[in-house]
Amino acid sequence: MPSLLGVVAKQLRSHPALIPLFVFIGGGATMSMLYLSRLALKNPDVSWDRKNNPEPWNNMAPNQQYKLFTVNMDYSKLKKDRPDF
Repeated sequence: MPSLLGVVAKQLRSHPALIPLFVFIGGGATMSMLYLSRLALKNPDVSWDRKNNPEPWNNMAPNQQYKLFTVNMDYSKLKKDRPDF
């Protein structure tokens, strides 16, 4: 029985119009996995170390940007508006 990679390569050789489809689907899957890993590692709502840092959102500076994209927000001008715990 031929391997899946061999079957895909044979189909791409006989139908070259499928190459952009594979490129865009593969790129989209890669970008979505990179974004999910960024959310898991950089988002303050996710706590990986509950013993030493149970509430990581309290350790963030008021001008620290954690969102990937913000439209009309200048983080350098934000002031601290919450108490210290």
